[in-house]
Amino acid sequence: MSGKIINIEPMVFPWRTQDPFLFCAHHRDLYPKGNEDFGPDASLAGRNIGQDFSIKDGFRMYHGTKVPGFPYHPHRGFETVTIAKEGVVDHSDSLGAAGRFSDGDVQWMTAGRGVQHSEMFPLLNKDNGNTLEIFQIWLNLPAKSKLVEPHFAMLWNEKIPVVTQETDGAKASARIIAGAFGDQQPLAPAPDSWAADTDHEVAIWSMKLEPGAELMLPGAKSAEATRTLYFYQGTGLEMEGQVIPDYHLVDVDSTEELTLKGGAEECHVLLLQGKPIKEPVVQHGPFVMNTQEQIHQTMLEYGRTQFGGWPWSKAEQVHDPAKGRFALHADGREEVPE
Repeated sequence: MSGKIINIEPMVFPWRTQDPFLFCAHHRDLYPKGNEDFGPDASLAGRNIGQDFSIKDGFRMYHGTKVPGFPYHPHRGFETVTIAKEGVVDHSDSLGAAGRFSDGDVQWMTAGRGVQHSEMFPLLNKDNGNTLEIFQIWLNLPAKSKLVEPHFAMLWNEKIPVVTQETDGAKASARIIAGAFGDQQPLAPAPDSWAADTDHEVAIWSMKLEPGAELMLPGAKSAEATRTLYFYQGTGLEMEGQVIPDYHLVDVDSTEELTLKGGAEECHVLLLQGKPIKEPVVQHGPFVMNTQEQIHQTMLEYGRTQFGGWPWSKAEQVHDPAKGRFALHADGREEVPE
């Protein structure tokens, strides 16, 4: 094993993460064409509706009953970073904010003191299939930021920086969602995020390597930063000359430059990096605090306030199918990608 590589292990759902990350899930579903309710135009018989995480006929319904996805549910004390690699995600929340994002867009949401939101996957294509591929990453908040005001930002695909390297005509690329890649700076993260302080060296890079392509990853400045790479698609990926088994994660020395080389087929890798927060983590489902007493108080407050309630007509809120990508913020400001 290379001195730069600390550990290699198979990935299981959800993927193991290191502080400051709490959770990472990768979902890929091959949905059929959509029906009038924007759900699958196919029988849902034999499914555990409302708790359907098993792939059947190529797709899962998750917690949806008609539309696949995650109907409204609460969060407190951390952030979600949702990467839509393919397909459509409709966001709605208890603050009255909403959005639709898709192929390549990223939503960065700070739950802070508490928010309810839904993430539905409307099947807008009624003529052909509706493939969905997303990552959802949970990034912890330090104690001082656990109860900040909720916030969400859209990182539109067109604006996300991409670093490309070429080797004998074979291309490798890294989409820079967070954290500088050499001289390439990322878009700004949510303002109260652990990632907002560049000294914390939080990085989220989504990488693709054609067969034989090489990608040189710069090292972090601080040895405190943890770095894990998730090889989730492809075969034959080499890391520092060592072949990585398919669907494995690799913990590496973050301060070292690292060379990746594509294998026999296109390889896809996700990187998560950051300085640990180094605070106690007490989690109860969608609530992440520092003590059991804080969890108890959170549950009491949620029971009393519902974090603002649910202002939408449906638990599985889906937006106008004719509407394109957009973000409606709680202050009424609406933005669309340029």
